[in-house]
Amino acid sequence: MSNNQDNLETKLSDAKAVAGGMLSKNKHISASGTSAVEVAKTGSVKDVVLWLLAAVILIGATLVNQYLPGYWQPANDVWMRIGIIVALVIIALVCLALTHQGRAFKILLKDAAVELRRVTWPGKDETFQYTWQTIVMIAIVGFLVWLLDNFFNWFVGIFIG
Repeated sequence: MSNNQDNLETKLSDAKAVAGGMLSKNKHISASGTSAVEVAKTGSVKDVVLWLLAAVILIGATLVNQYLPGYWQPANDVWMRIGIIVALVIIALVCLALTHQGRAFKILLKDAAVELRRVTWPGKDETFQYTWQTIVMIAIVGFLVWLLDNFFNWFVGIFIG
């Protein structure tokens, strides 16, 4: 009997741990203990400057293809322009990653990775079964929509014709 009691206590403590994890998830607190929402809402002058710099760089990246070859001879090569555009986009992304919102996005990605590890994925048989159920339901709903369409065409045809 004590073995069953120990088993029950273990399950109860596991359930409490899971509930504690759900409580912290509902409060939007990541595994690192920082709230992504709180981080994203904070701002500074540095953030504004980095956002403006990133916007200017991205606008410049859109203009490279059209205007740069007229001012710089090596930019006549397509691959040179593609390289410059890619480099400008990467620089803009680095600028955005250095902002508070970028930090919050990194926290969000880490939390998403943790959640993906917790997912219980369906097996092959379960996936096959759900796929067929979905296909059958789509066929039934499609048939009902077709019937309704034909009915309304006939009904409207009575008043028009």
